[in-house]
Amino acid sequence: MQLNYSIMRPARGKPTVLGTHTIVLGDRAVSYVVKRSPRAKYVRLQVGVRSGLTVVIPPSYDIDAVAGLLNKKKRWILDNLTKYVPRGKAPENGLGSGDFIPYLGRPLSVNVKHSPGVADGVTLQNDKVFVSLDSGSAPLNLVVEWWYREQAEKVIRKMVDELSSRMGVTCGRLTIRAAKTRWGSCSRKGNLNFNWRLVMAPESVINYVVIHELAHLREMNHSRKFWEIVTAFCPEWREHRQWLKDHERDLISRLSPWNKPRT
Repeated sequence: MQLNYSIMRPARGKPTVLGTHTIVLGDRAVSYVVKRSPRAKYVRLQVGVRSGLTVVIPPSYDIDAVAGLLNKKKRWILDNLTKYVPRGKAPENGLGSGDFIPYLGRPLSVNVKHSPGVADGVTLQNDKVFVSLDSGSAPLNLVVEWWYREQAEKVIRKMVDELSSRMGVTCGRLTIRAAKTRWGSCSRKGNLNFNWRLVMAPESVINYVVIHELAHLREMNHSRKFWEIVTAFCPEWREHRQWLKDHERDLISRLSPWNKPRT
């Protein structure tokens, strides 16, 4: 009797799904699917409208190395993911328990508890926010936005008080708003306005925006003298301004339709 032996090979070009994972990149939790493809020679990163991030790896690639690669490609991944959030439209799934939201530059996990008869509220504990919702009450996104606005008022007002004293200026009224085109502004009467979404950014970035607006109390323009004042109190202002440009879409698309603030 003659026996024929053969090795069963996977169909060429048909990737195998290895699993779904989540990684925190910057201040955003990103879910991704890992696929192993017999045709792949190199690792490929793909971003789709419905599929999100997909990582395609070749047969010999170590899956444990994927996380390190994603951190190296963080900027590209975040930029391309935000491109697939349509302008004027919030993310379809909205905010939910288990998601991450940014606060002062660090990611916080959202934990929702439905408590009938209890007033809506948010409590911060370490790297978690606990949201209590009354049944039939305001949407989760709106409750979190209220909390963001309260925190922005506290954080920014404290910075304004401290920095205005150091810079030798006196400001008028301070208002926290949902500005559509600016992170901050200063009127000729000395009144300051700040975007509440700034509280999502690192404190050093918020500090720069506050210094920027306080400098206008001495120079109501963007002249060379104005930037000399900003530089004296915030030498790294270019880095912080670039951070805002790099992250503005992600910050604005969190809870509201996309608009592009500027400073």
